[in-house]
Amino acid sequence: MKKFLPVLAVIALLSSCTINKNLMFKTDTEFTYDTPSTDTNEYNYRISPNDLLLFRLFTNDGARLLEVTTSTDQTNSRLFNFGDITYQVQSDGTVKLPELGNVKVQGLTVFEAQDMLEEKYAQYYNEPYAVVQVTNNRVIVFPGSGGDALVVPLVNQNTTVIEALARAGGIANRGDASKVKLFRKVDGKQEVYLMDLSTIEGIQYANMVVQANDIIYVQPVPEIATEVLKDVSPFVSIVSGLALIYAILVTNL
Repeated sequence: MKKFLPVLAVIALLSSCTINKNLMFKTDTEFTYDTPSTDTNEYNYRISPNDLLLFRLFTNDGARLLEVTTSTDQTNSRLFNFGDITYQVQSDGTVKLPELGNVKVQGLTVFEAQDMLEEKYAQYYNEPYAVVQVTNNRVIVFPGSGGDALVVPLVNQNTTVIEALARAGGIANRGDASKVKLFRKVDGKQEVYLMDLSTIEGIQYANMVVQANDIIYVQPVPEIATEVLKDVSPFVSIVSGLALIYAILVTNL
């Protein structure tokens, strides 16, 4: 049996190279993280290419909108639902809208886009009232366990980190609450924030408003012993089997 121990040691060493290969976005000890902002009033999403815009237009400064939303008439409700048509922002930052054609909306906030469209439609309608909504905003959440990642739609513009995590089912059993990374692209630069949500002081980061296309990554706790055992078990079985055969052969000689 002793003859097989060196072989077993080599197998274990080689198999250990695959340990925790599912861990993503690793950073070394000298990595400098960006400083996250906890000011919920400083951010307004700006429309980008490939966004899907829900657009509605009403006349007389939205009087029709009030009539539809307060009426119990099913005909009015059907007309309102018919207006739920989305328009995709093209790669050049324009969106093709009825009567106006291609309109540049890239870089505008939702409120700026509404004001701009009201001005443009004023030549066709009396006191136009525009409603614009981006329908495909989302964040990606990795809660700390493989296979549990979710794409979380941003139903409202003030979705916080803790709300996004809650929608993803919370931090997984293997997740490390003290190492929550948030990846965000700001002015073309990829920023990385590290948040410690394991203490009450982390509430300031938990209430941080997420932005469209953010990635929230809860770093999993490495499971070295478990994965070593899992990787080595098949080889141990093979070596044990060979050792048993060898012992039987030696005994019968």
